Amino acid sequence: MAGNQDYNRRGRAIALVIVGTALGWVAANVIGAAVDLSHRWRALFDLAAIGGFVWALWMLYGLWRERQEHKD
Repeated sequence: MAGNQDYNRRGRAIALVIVGTALGWVAANVIGAAVDLSHRWRALFDLAAIGGFVWALWMLYGLWRERQEHKD
């Protein structure tokens, strides 16, 4: 039972990373358009968002592998 709670906690953390990355990316685009940032700065925000999503996918893969190893 404790294992399932750990998986659930880690799953929620991964979901928060995904949602936080998406909201941050949208906010950066809106603010960048409002203050007329150059395309280089906007591209930097895009790369940061890609990094956040890749990190979340890496964490999700690790969680999936761990669940496969401890499957009953």
